[in-house]
This record gives sequence, C-alpha cells and structure tokens, in this order.
Amino acid sequence: MSFDTIAAIATPPGAGGVGIVRVSGKKLDTVIQSLCQRSLKPRYATYTPFFDADHIVIDHGIALYFPAPHSFTGESVLELQAHGGRFVLEAVLVSVLSTGVRLAKPGEFSYRAYLNGKMDLLQAEAIADMISAGSEQAMRSAAQSLQGQFSAEVNALREAVNGLRVYIEASIDFTDEEIDFLSEGAVVERLNSVSEQLEGLLESAKQGVLLQEGATIAIIGSPNVGKSSLLNQLTGRDSAIVTSQAGTTRDTLKELIHCHGLPIHIIDTAGIRETDDMVEKEGISRAWSALNEADAIIFVSDASIYATLEDDPMWQEMQSRLSTSIPVISIANKQDKCEKTIKGYNITLSAKTGEGMERLRYAITDLMGYQSEQEAPFLARRRHLDALTKAGKLLTQCLEALVTDPALELLAEDLKAVDTYLGELTGETTADALLGDIFSSFCIGK
Repeated sequence: MSFDTIAAIATPPGAGGVGIVRVSGKKLDTVIQSLCQRSLKPRYATYTPFFDADHIVIDHGIALYFPAPHSFTGESVLELQAHGGRFVLEAVLVSVLSTGVRLAKPGEFSYRAYLNGKMDLLQAEAIADMISAGSEQAMRSAAQSLQGQFSAEVNALREAVNGLRVYIEASIDFTDEEIDFLSEGAVVERLNSVSEQLEGLLESAKQGVLLQEGATIAIIGSPNVGKSSLLNQLTGRDSAIVTSQAGTTRDTLKELIHCHGLPIHIIDTAGIRETDDMVEKEGISRAWSALNEADAIIFVSDASIYATLEDDPMWQEMQSRLSTSIPVISIANKQDKCEKTIKGYNITLSAKTGEGMERLRYAITDLMGYQSEQEAPFLARRRHLDALTKAGKLLTQCLEALVTDPALELLAEDLKAVDTYLGELTGETTADALLGDIFSSFCIGK
C-alpha cells in the first residue's frame, strides 16, 4: 500500500442532514487551499464554503483539520462536513480528487491507523465489528475491544509466556552449574498457570464469536405441528402464515431474533411429508438442505398426537437422515390440547398460548454455549479462535513433554511458537496477505 494522500466519503449512501468526506495524507495544504480557499486552525470547527476546481461554491459546511500525528490515521486528516445529499458529497469528493488525491481503498484509513501505531489489529477489527453490530450487547462488546480490553488480555498472556520462556532459556545457559530447573517444579507450575490463563481467554473469545456471528437454527417437523406458530412467537410478529391446512409453508423462511442478547437466524421449513405437489416437494428438499447446514435444530412434534417423542415417525426419519453432530432441541407443542403424560421431549410448550416459550429461549442459548447472564468482555472472530486454539494445543504438548521427554531447548521453541500465534491476534506477527484480507472487508471511508 502506497502512502499517497487518500480521500473517500465516510458516511453511508443516501440522503441525510450531514455527510462527511475524509482526507488523509501529506497534501492537505493543497486540498485545504483549493476546497476552502483559506487556512484552517487545527482541531477547530470552521464554517466555510467548499469550492470546486472552477472556484464555484458547491456547498457551505464545516471543515476540521487534524495535523499529524494527532489524528485517527496518525497522518494529517481533513474532514469536510457538507449536506448529506449524494450529489453534494460526490461533488466535494471530485473536487478533492482534482488536487491529485486518490480514492481510498476499503479500510485504508483504518489500515494506516494500524500501521502508524494508533491501534493494534484487534482494535482495528473492532471498528468494523462495532459498525456491523447486530445487537446492543454486540455493540458494547465491540466497544470493549476498541478500548483495548481484548488486546490487554492478549498482551498479559504474551508477557506470561515470554517470562516463562526467558526463565527456561536462562536454565539452558547455566547448565554448567547443574541447576535443575525442572526438578524445582517451577516450570510446570508456571506452564500450568499460562495454560489456564489461555483457556480463560479462549472461553471469552468463544462468547465473543457467538455474539458477533450468532447461530443458525432450523425448525423441522411434520405439517401442522405448529412450526410457523413457533416462529411467530419467537419473532413476536406474524412472520409466517398459520392455517389449519397442511403444506402452507412451501419454502424456507428466515428471520433474525435475539435470545437474551444472542443473535439467532431462525429458519422455518416446509412440513416434511410425502406429496405429489411439485412446489411442495421442492420446499421439502430445501428444508432438508437447511437442516444439514444449520448450527442446531428445533424439532417440533404435536404432543396431542405423540405424547412420547419416540412415537413420532418424523423423529425417526430425522435421526436417520441428519448428522448426529448437529445438536437438537425436541419440542412437544400443543400442550394445551394434550391430556396425556408427555415423555422424552426437551421442552413442552404451546406455540398458540406462548406458555413455555421462555424455557425455549434459555434452552437455545444453553445449547449454543452462550452465557446470557454475563456480558461478553469483548467481540471476537473465527481467526482469533483459531490462533488461540493452536496456542493452547502447543501448551498442552509442552506439559505432556515435560512428563515424558523433558527437553528445555524444545520447550523454549514451542513457547516461541505460542507467542507467534498470540502475536497474530494483535497484528505483530501477522502476514501481509492476511492484513489485506482483513482490511479489504471494511467499508470505503473507514
């Protein structure tokens, strides 16, 4: 990435009261003189006309100038606040580009902030996560990451790993004095402490990933067991058509809900049955596809017909066709119509009256491993879990090696590799190709 002066519209497309054009780089004196035709006092809001290349006024707005290094990117930054119409902002941007500035690439402002040490990679990712947060909980956790909560825990862990590594390497240097560091038990004790610290960080990261990504759960069952009614109860509105006629749902219907803060993509599927209707057959085929791709399944049975789960033939068919690795919540619906003793189901409820729905919501969060009673300390991504998992496996190998075949030189090298994995999180040991992938997913202007 070159360090030309860059510019982009930093606000979303569409009409609004205010829109922002952001500029970052070394050519700001030229831009300011051309656009504002006056000097700007640093870090003061200046009301000024904005001119195009022909010295014609485009709009009147606010100009903010932040000299390097005291800016978001660490470079000199100019923010031009104009009226938020599409053509107004495009005219301002064109005028900026006419001074020799180029259009910014996706995420380039944040990338420059990262390269200039204004934030680490975890904080940079938190910016994108905060923008795309799907719930208040996700937004709060992303804010924690942006403020450095995740980074602080990673850095504390790296400090512990490197402290142990220095201790071990010191023992290698003093072997002539026959100091047996291993027999003292300090290495094992400190290694166990580091491993526990990493395990705690990994569990927090898992909660952060769940909060960011959510989960996909598909509802399955025979026709007329109440799947669509269940969906409507979960969404709190009439998302699906509910009638007494079998086969009403012909296609998959996807809705986003929140269970105690956890985003859930819930999918209502066509009732599974034998049919000659070609449209319904296609819907059933799509239902099986959705079920195989889901993170979890809600199986719905009519308790007024099948008081015992094993009596429902649809349950037997699902067990034979779906992967056993997909977790399932079995539901006995229509308990308000059932006079028999209901057995074998995880949850008994009535989608018609709403009784038992709160138990289902807690069952969903428990099934996904989400701890709804406490806020995730930070938001996380799959790549973070991958790096932490690899580091954890290496630490486990280190502990096993200390028992079977203790070799201080190999232990020191393994701890160096652990530190490398942890460094990938903050960006200190991250490959340029990965950095490009991460920042290219950001929106232009950020």
